[in-house]
Amino acid sequence: MSTLDPARLEDAQDVEASDPGGMLRQVASSAAQIREARRAAEEAGVAALAEDGRPRAIVVTGMGGSGISGDVLAAVCGLGCPVPVTTVRGYRLPGWVGAADLVIAVSCSGATEETLEVAAQAARRGCRLLCVGGAGSPLADLAARSRGLFVPVRSAGQPRSTLWGLTVPLLVAARALGLTDVPDAVLESTAARLEDVAHRCRPGSEPFVNPAKRIALDLAGDVPLVWGTSPLAETAAYRMCCQLNENAKYPAVAGGLPEADHNQVMAFDGFFAGGGSPADPDDFFRDRAEDAEHGLHLVVLRDTEEHPQTAKRRAASVEMARDRGVAVTEILAEGTHPLERIATMIALADYVTVYLAITLGVDPTPVPAIQELKARIA
Repeated sequence: MSTLDPARLEDAQDVEASDPGGMLRQVASSAAQIREARRAAEEAGVAALAEDGRPRAIVVTGMGGSGISGDVLAAVCGLGCPVPVTTVRGYRLPGWVGAADLVIAVSCSGATEETLEVAAQAARRGCRLLCVGGAGSPLADLAARSRGLFVPVRSAGQPRSTLWGLTVPLLVAARALGLTDVPDAVLESTAARLEDVAHRCRPGSEPFVNPAKRIALDLAGDVPLVWGTSPLAETAAYRMCCQLNENAKYPAVAGGLPEADHNQVMAFDGFFAGGGSPADPDDFFRDRAEDAEHGLHLVVLRDTEEHPQTAKRRAASVEMARDRGVAVTEILAEGTHPLERIATMIALADYVTVYLAITLGVDPTPVPAIQELKARIA
């Protein structure tokens, strides 16, 4: 059983000892992943996708840490994208998908059974096919047999920590098709911002100046409601909850405004409300391990571009939460381009989830329940 000990985050050596799988190093590789994946996509000839014209739709198939790449693609392309971008998480390709569409199969290992099944269906229907994943894998073989493009991706260690290695080839493909404006300069500026987040969140940075450690300590023991204030931020909120699940082995509920104000906001009046950590954001030196009660904790991922009514809803929701004793933490997007904004929110949240695991005495890297489930159905 895990035990809460804030002292685990105070010394860099203690942090490293609590992270034997090197998840922090994997998260810190994000900037390098962007640069490496851009080169890999270009060398694989992804630009050739444009030779057959714009597809009717883009369907990304992937699971877990690989599937989130499709959500990030859709979020960066935005609501103004001239074609729909959707993600399939499962074994079946929707019936409407056909030869006019581009199917992108993403699997870090290249062996994910659901992804291989959907990619095979796409090949049989004559869809244009782009595969992104491990070199020498079943997915690479499928791409070769189906005359699809294949972009090899080197895993950072775990699929969930290889997000940018898996996502950048999709962005390069969308750029070639004229669906989004993500020039090399934006890829580089995003990588630079991820390096800055890594510096601020480095293991040797003490909790009172390290934003990720501070948020992790504030969250410990509480039940997080993670809300995004735009479609971009909502994708980052979903990603944060997945990372809380896998890294910290911790429950979390994802949502987005304005939708959360029509359902999840009612949890402010429920069983878990009012028992969270004190709402005073400056009370850093309280003894979190001695907190008698834990409750809801609203985590707001704030985009710099919000609909005016959504901004009003965010402010009102935060005020209502604090009025009811629900702790609130806000994570702000940085940068101007959609890719910069979503990347900075995801990066800080990734560090938060690893530091939360460490303060709870949980090894962030292994996922034994997932492995057991795979063995049970094998």
